[in-house]
Amino acid sequence: MLIAKEKRKSNIAEYILYMRQIEDLLRALDLNMKKIKVHLVDRFDQPAEMKKEISDWYENLALMIEKERIRESGQLQIITNTINQLNEFHCQLMKSMKDPAYNQIYLDTIPVIVDFRNKSSNKEQNDITVCIDALYGVMMLRLQKKEVTKVTGEAAAQISKLLAHLSLRFKEFEAGDLLFD
Repeated sequence: MLIAKEKRKSNIAEYILYMRQIEDLLRALDLNMKKIKVHLVDRFDQPAEMKKEISDWYENLALMIEKERIRESGQLQIITNTINQLNEFHCQLMKSMKDPAYNQIYLDTIPVIVDFRNKSSNKEQNDITVCIDALYGVMMLRLQKKEVTKVTGEAAAQISKLLAHLSLRFKEFEAGDLLFD
């Protein structure tokens, strides 16, 4: 909860990736609050009332996973909505031409996006969803200590560059420092 709040404020793409990881952690712990408390809540060195708030946050996420019937796989609707919001912002930023550097980074990233989309089971995903899925997949490979080829690593770096720039502009937009006509 504490990390998620900070990531949401500072970098929307990192927040999305973090939340996907939390979903997977909760699944790995069988959405069992006793296990969640031991492995996730108790690791925070916080006062009892803050630990209760953290525990409630995890419990609410676990309940949402159950309610949305994504116990085995998938992502929470709230995360899907956040990705869609970021994609809408991406489209708005591209159309506005307010950030030519972003437009160039996106143009440089299109071949990577197309490649990952072609390897995906869902060819209809928007570009930002493809980018998030690709980075999450690479992150999981690295966490599992599996090989990430040089080409895949370079592709992930290009996507990271795009999402970092987009996240920065999104933060400015949310703060009212970037306006569209």
